[in-house]
Amino acid sequence: MSYNSQAAAAYKETSVKTASPGSLILMLYTEGIKEINLAISKMRVPKIPAKDIESINNHIIKAQEIITELMAALDMDIGGEIAANLLSIYSYFNQQLLTANLKKDYKPLLDVSSMMQELYDVWKQILVSQPVPQRAEVSVGVNIAG
Repeated sequence: MSYNSQAAAAYKETSVKTASPGSLILMLYTEGIKEINLAISKMRVPKIPAKDIESINNHIIKAQEIITELMAALDMDIGGEIAANLLSIYSYFNQQLLTANLKKDYKPLLDVSSMMQELYDVWKQILVSQPVPQRAEVSVGVNIAG
């Protein structure tokens, strides 16, 4: 690993460790969308090359792990109906990701990517309009550094 990539990895790790809970959610959405779009780009061909099958699988699994982390971050007691709705949406996302992975069909991924982008935009707007604590007290188990 080169010095630049080591520095970038260290910066990303520090960013995650010092981010607010809301910023962590945005980071998860960003990484999830990225992983889904990488899978889409490899699947949007008439015939998927055998060499790309494992990579597609890995991108989709990474996106599923991120969705699962988002589900785990929900506080059903405090979040009430909103948290319950998000749980349903995240469950739908995971089902669509599973379907896309099994069938090697990118179309379900388009829907998930679009909906995740909408959720990202809503979360970003919420964070802009409300001040949040600087230090996160929530532990996030997904390594978004890649």
